[in-house]
Parts: sequence; C-alpha cells; structure tokens
Amino acid sequence: MSQAPRDDLFGSYSDQLDSRTFDEMFAADDVRDNYAAVHTAFSEMDALDVQARADSLASSYLDQGVTFGVEGEERPFPLDIVPRLIEADAWRTVDVGVRQRVNALEAFLDDVYGAGEVFNDGVVPRQVVTSSEHFHRVVAGITPPNGVRIHVSGIDLIRDGDGEFRVLEDNARVPSGVSYVMTNRRAMSAALPEVFADHRIRPVSSYSRQLLGALRAAAPAGVTDPTVVVLTPGVYNSAYFEHALLARTMGIELVEGRDLVCRGGRVHMRTTRGLEPVHVIYRRLDDEFLDPVHFRADSMLGIPGLINAARAGNVSIANAVGNGVADDKLLYTYVPDLIRYYLHEEPVLKNVDTWRMAEKDAREEVLDRLDELVLKPVDGSGGKGIVIGPAATQGELDTLRAAILRDPRAWIAQPVISLSTVPTLVEDGIRPRHVDLRPFAVNDGERVWVLPGGLTRVALPEGELIVNSSRGGGSKDTWVMADPAEPVAPEAPELGHHGVVEGLPPDHGPAHDTVEEPVEQQQQQQQATDDPEHATEEDPTC
Repeated sequence: MSQAPRDDLFGSYSDQLDSRTFDEMFAADDVRDNYAAVHTAFSEMDALDVQARADSLASSYLDQGVTFGVEGEERPFPLDIVPRLIEADAWRTVDVGVRQRVNALEAFLDDVYGAGEVFNDGVVPRQVVTSSEHFHRVVAGITPPNGVRIHVSGIDLIRDGDGEFRVLEDNARVPSGVSYVMTNRRAMSAALPEVFADHRIRPVSSYSRQLLGALRAAAPAGVTDPTVVVLTPGVYNSAYFEHALLARTMGIELVEGRDLVCRGGRVHMRTTRGLEPVHVIYRRLDDEFLDPVHFRADSMLGIPGLINAARAGNVSIANAVGNGVADDKLLYTYVPDLIRYYLHEEPVLKNVDTWRMAEKDAREEVLDRLDELVLKPVDGSGGKGIVIGPAATQGELDTLRAAILRDPRAWIAQPVISLSTVPTLVEDGIRPRHVDLRPFAVNDGERVWVLPGGLTRVALPEGELIVNSSRGGGSKDTWVMADPAEPVAPEAPELGHHGVVEGLPPDHGPAHDTVEEPVEQQQQQQQATDDPEHATEEDPTC
C-alpha cells in the first residue's frame, strides 16, 4: 500500500472511516494498491475540475434520457464520478460463486416444477415453496426447450467488514439495471479518459450479444432462425429506457402485449405486413400480467393464451414463469443446502446470517432482539418494508412485532451489516458511502456467463445502508481489473439513443391497433403503478 497525501479531495477522508467497515480504497491512511492510480489521478485534479466533470456526467444523462421513475416522476439516474475497482483475484471468486449459485437455482426450479425430489429428500420443506406467492402450479410440467429457466439473473452481493463478498439476495425473475452498467461505462470513459486509459478494465459491451445468444439458444425445437422480441409493459413503465436500449442493441423488436396474438397454440406479432411468428419472448413484466387467461383477468399488458403456447412447446418465455420462488427471501436461506444437494459442492459465496421467523426458536430469539437486527419481508423489493432495528422507533418495533406474530413466514431477520464503502462525491466533497453490487449472469444452456462488473449501487445519504435509488441512491461504474496476461478487448462503439431498431425498413415493426381511451388509461395505470420486474422498475435497483 502507498501512503495517501493529505490533499484537498481526500485530506479528511480517512478521519470519517468506521473501523468496523471495509473501505475499498483506503485501509486507514494507506491507499490500497488497486486504487493507487485512481487516487493519484483524482489527487492531481482540483475540486472545481472534479465537480465540472461530475456536472457533465449528470447533464449528459439527462440529455440522453438515462432515467428511472419514482412515484411517477422521471429522474436522471445519479452516476458518481469516482469508479469502483474490483481486483482480478476477487472477481474470480465472484464469477465462480455466481455461476455456482445460478446452476443450483436452475436445478431447484427444474425440480420444483418437476419431480419434487428436493421435498422428498427433506432438503426444503414443501410448504416453503407452495406458500410462496410466486409459485405457479399452472406451469408445472413445462420443460423449457434447452432446460434453461433463468436466462438472466442478478445476484446481489455485499462486502462485509473483512472485505469478503457475501450474497444478499437472488433475483431470478427479470432483474433490472443492466442498462445502467452499459451507459455508465460509456459515460465514464468520456468523463475520465486519462484515468480510464491507465487501467486494464474488462469490457461490458458484449452483454447484448451474450443475451441475444442465450435467447436464440432457448428457441423451440426445430426452429433454427428464431424471431426474438423484448416484451415491455409500455412507455409509461419507469424502466422503459432499459427495455428499449436492450431491444435496440440486440437488433430485435420491442413489443407490447397488444402487438402479439396467440392463434393455434402459437404466438404471432402484428406488423404492417401481416402476422409474423414469434419464437422467444424476453418479457419485462411480472408473471401475473403475462396471460389474462391464467393470471389476472384484467391485465391489459399480456397475451391471452401465452401459457398454452409455451406448454405446447411453440414459444419460449425468458425468464420462465414461476421463477419467483427462487427469489423468495425465505428460500434464500436454503440456497447453501441446495448447492450441496444438487452440485455436491460447498458454497463459494456465503449467505448473510439469517433467521427464519417461521421457526419458533429463531422467532423467539429475534423478538427479544428486534432493536438490534434488520427485518425483511420475504417478498419485498426495492428496500420496501425493511426495518433496521437500531434506527427504528419503539412504535415501529411494536408494529413490526405484531406483523411477525401475525404471519411469521413473511419475515426473515439478519444482523446489521455495514456494507463496504467507496469514496463518493457528495455536496461536502469526497466522502465514504456504502455500496452493494449486482453482477448479471446469462445462461445459454451450455454455460453461465457473468458480466465482468455489474451494477454498483451507492447510498448517497450519509450513514444510509439501503442503496436503492428510491431511497436517494445512485450508481458507480464498476471496473473489473484484468489479469496482467489477459487480453482486454476495447469497448464497443458508443450506444445510440433508444428507439426503433436501426437498419429495419419502416414497415417492419409491430402495428398497434387503435385502442379506446378507457383502455389506454387502464394500460397507463398498470404500467406506471405495478411492479413488473421484481425489483422494480420504479427503481433500477431493487
């Protein structure tokens, strides 16, 4: 490590560090080796230069429409000027651990909707799954063409006080936020070109190619040139930016439910040239809105008959319907056992210690320590419903106690873990702020590929441990360092604005039918207020 000079930007930084928290740039007054060049670069800038670059980042995001929605309001997504660096050997552990976890969850979902051996062998109680609101019997027995149910996953990680990565939760429905990984990299390479050039950073621009490959590999049997589409709730959904960007960078159509129709057990897309077959649907809305025949009858966002077409083997849905049982925070507590059961391996990434409120002894211990622990609803997302005991009022704790006793299965408890910190530019200068990490993994049936970096979310308010943007959080560009001998490909050319797929004739896209105004209003309400992507598309982060 190198001694940090006492400069204007970092002069008082070390004084604000908590000895119980792992800071990723500093160990006391020493700069960690992997951050030495970044620290030097920022130390050579004056405060006005750093602020000017940060302001340029913010204005460029606003101009490009890189936004997220909170309570109906579109806001530019905060991107911090200081990147987060992850050394190569630490990333190897993350890469192996994420792939291991995805493989175990794939085996679990195949078992849950198939033979159910995990129940018969006593690894997971059947009631844990059947009592989950995301378990859908209607898809039992449906086997995906290439066996993949989790085409895209986001495994949320934190670094504990020792700097060890631990899993905070799993996202196997439709995890959001990857668009910010892509746009963050583009923006940071422009804002800090000299710093970027001094580092060997693994690129993130191949994500769309990897995703399209996985979606094409999921095509029904006998289809060699599948038509793949991205299904969005529509322009009123707060993550529409991400849906449009992914469709454009993959070179495929972005469609709404009204653009698709099921006939004869097959899905077709309405175009100005007539109906065209659709073989793979990358859906960005929740199970309950996908098919009004089997789920919510009032849904204006889905496609009637879609589940029947999937059961007939004529269309693949990515991610698979029913994956939410793997996201349930109660099931999370069993994942280490699932890794041992299905893969015969020890977990590479540990869970955070967790108490199950459905178990009497654990419940009694937690109720005696409510003011010391973090309580989470098992089906919560975006930080909603979380109670941090040490920060709660007595009234909040009393309400929480009653909720746990009323429905113990709905809650888990965890110790208060001080997430690692990274230097972050705030109003008072560069200060330590807590971060987490969402690596994205893509499964094509042959291998699980982990995007090198993922979405780092940063809690901007001082002392805040919940990183979601709905709580005032932002993001950082995550730089994964390459090994010295590893070739590093350049990032792809800059991304364009979201919109129609480039290079297609104007009459190729989906043809929208005329919809009466009351139906339009209902669609807008569902798009804007429902939570179509486990984590929220009201918030790119949950």
